[in-house]
Amino acid sequence: MAEIEFKSVAKSFGKVGVIAGLDLRVDDGEFIVFVGPSGCGKSTALRMIAGLEETTSGDIRIGGRSIAGLAPSDRNVAMVFQSYALYPHMTVAGNIGFPLKMAGKPAAEIAKQVREAADILDLGPYLDRRPAQLSGGQRQRVALGRAIVRHPDVFLFDEPLSNLDADLRVSMRGEIMRLRERIRATMIYVTHDQTEAMTMGDGIAVFAPLKDGYAGNLMQVGKPEELYERPANLFVARFLGSPKMNLVELAQGQAPAFGSLELSPRPEGLDGAFLLGVRPEDIRLAEAGAPGLAGRIRLVEALGAEYYVHVETAAGELIVRVMDKHLRPAPHDAVALQPVPGSFHLFDKATGLRIGS
Repeated sequence: MAEIEFKSVAKSFGKVGVIAGLDLRVDDGEFIVFVGPSGCGKSTALRMIAGLEETTSGDIRIGGRSIAGLAPSDRNVAMVFQSYALYPHMTVAGNIGFPLKMAGKPAAEIAKQVREAADILDLGPYLDRRPAQLSGGQRQRVALGRAIVRHPDVFLFDEPLSNLDADLRVSMRGEIMRLRERIRATMIYVTHDQTEAMTMGDGIAVFAPLKDGYAGNLMQVGKPEELYERPANLFVARFLGSPKMNLVELAQGQAPAFGSLELSPRPEGLDGAFLLGVRPEDIRLAEAGAPGLAGRIRLVEALGAEYYVHVETAAGELIVRVMDKHLRPAPHDAVALQPVPGSFHLFDKATGLRIGS
């Protein structure tokens, strides 16, 4: 069993706190993505599992065993970094088999396991090449192969696709997801890219920097669709989704921004100012004068199959995601915004927490 548990883990660098009160469990065989902006502690959490950083307090367990004080080589963990960290003078086969060579494995066993890893990653034709003769995606697959041959209990990925161009990122996402299907090990993947987070993992753990005023780093854990559809707080609501969720501030007793929204009875605990959230894809454009929130188009971002339409309203500028190819919104057009029924999210302005359903 290779479940991973963080128990009240904290990490500081001198007087600067990076992680505080981290409690999290990753089940055996689960693929979970740690996502968040720079400085939120996600990579530090990964490095503490690998033994590259020590915890300041708390405990980390793998398979029920505390790994405190264990050398990285004794944790049976393989880590794939943002940089490929390949040996330029070695062939692909030499790079993949290097961990086995260092472990003193027989040459025949090394060759067998290198071939198996190369077959999984479609690297067979490149085994005699050196890293300089490979593309960026091929080099990253070599780094994956070097991790595979160790047969670790846990795979750790620290932003492994950051150095690749857009097409290669998509291709390598598929490679890692296929790898996961063939090797049912526990995997933790760190990224700041929400697309990677939403498409790759069984679950997502959203991290926030301590400096943002939250009690801890971990904002919410769950399946991708759960976090998108029911964000626990404003941080998750804003971080997941592109374009970001529209937020309208409303004070107690103020009329709703959208004519179709009814808050009666008012949700329990909704005493002061609150924020009304609605995602760009949950707003429909209608002709001026139709029911809804009146506005005027300020900017249209044409992205081929869809448009991001920026609309100035009495409630502020809102973004509408339009996927109707027959609709041709244009700047300066007067429009009405109509939200999809049941698509609103409510947040307490003071705490940032979600209110009701």
